[in-house]
Amino acid sequence: MTEAVFRETTADPRTQSVPLAHLSLELGHLYMEDFEAGPERLRAHFQEVRIWADAARASAARRVGGKRPRISTCFLIDDYFTRFSTPAELVPLVLEEAERAGLVIDYLARESGCAVADRIELAESVMHRLVESPPPGSYGSRPPVSQTGWLANGQRSTPMRSALADVPAWQPPQETAARNHSVFMDVELWSETDKGRLWSCPFLAAVWQLARLGLLRHQGEPVLVPRTWSDPDYPRGWDSLPPLLKLGDSRVPFSAYRTCTLMPNRFLAVEDAVRLILDQVDVDTEALAQVAKRSAGEGVAVPEAVAQRATYAFYEEPVTPTSHEGS
Repeated sequence: MTEAVFRETTADPRTQSVPLAHLSLELGHLYMEDFEAGPERLRAHFQEVRIWADAARASAARRVGGKRPRISTCFLIDDYFTRFSTPAELVPLVLEEAERAGLVIDYLARESGCAVADRIELAESVMHRLVESPPPGSYGSRPPVSQTGWLANGQRSTPMRSALADVPAWQPPQETAARNHSVFMDVELWSETDKGRLWSCPFLAAVWQLARLGLLRHQGEPVLVPRTWSDPDYPRGWDSLPPLLKLGDSRVPFSAYRTCTLMPNRFLAVEDAVRLILDQVDVDTEALAQVAKRSAGEGVAVPEAVAQRATYAFYEEPVTPTSHEGS
C-alpha cells in the first residue's frame, strides 16, 4: 500500500510568469545634478538619445525576423542618493522634453524602488543570491561577499610582506576568465552609514536590469510591478509615487527578453560593474526556464548568460560652449 504524502501548498511556491516584450529600451538614467542643470540639459539628452533609440529599434526588428518587435521604453530617476525637487515638477518636465524629441516613455521608475519596493527588500534579496566564483588556487581566506560588501571577478592581489615573513611574495590580481591578460574588477556593493546600509549605484542598477529582464521574484510572485497613476497631478513627495509607474496606454510589457540602455559615457565604469554582478547572481531557475520556453516558442534567440542580455549605447554628452569659444 502506497503511503499518502500531504504537503503544504506554500511549500513549493509557484513561480508566476510575467508578460515579456522583445526589448526594454531605457531612454535615460539621470541623477539630480542633471536636472539641476535645467531643461536644456534634459533637452540635449533626449535629442542625442533619439538617434540611438532609432538604431536600437532597427536592431530589434532584425532580431525578430523583420516582424514588428514589441518594444517598451523606460526612464529611471534617482531619488535614492539625493532628493531633488518633486515628482509634481520633474515628471511633467521629463515627459515634455521626451515628447519634444519625438520619444514616448512607457514606464518611469524611482531608483529607490530597486532597493525596496512595496515593502519588499529587493536589493537584499538579490544580495542573498550572489554566488562568488572562486578563482583557481583560492583557499577560502577571503571573507564572503555577504560580509565584505565587495564582489570581484577573480583573485585579488596578495599584499607585499617582509622578506623575513614566511609568506609568498606579492602577486598581481588575476581575472578568473582572463583571455591572455586580466581585466580585474573589484566592485563595492554597499557601505554602512549611520542610517543603515547604503546600496551602491552598480548594485541597484543590477537589480534594475534583472527587473527589466523579468527575472525578479519574491516567493514566486513578480516584483516591481508597474502601476498606473489616475490623478492628473503628480504628488509632491517621491515616496507617494509608485516605484514603477506605467504612463499612457501602451500594451507593451515592461519586462523583456533583452534590455538596451542609452546613457552618457560617464556611466561606462558603473555598467561594467553591473555586468560583473549579473554574472554572479543565481537567478531564479524557474523564471529563467519560463523565459527560455517563451522565447523558443517565438523563435527569438536569447543569450544563456543573463549579463549578455543587457546591451548598451554610450554617447558623448554635448559640450556647452563657453563665452570665449570660437573667438
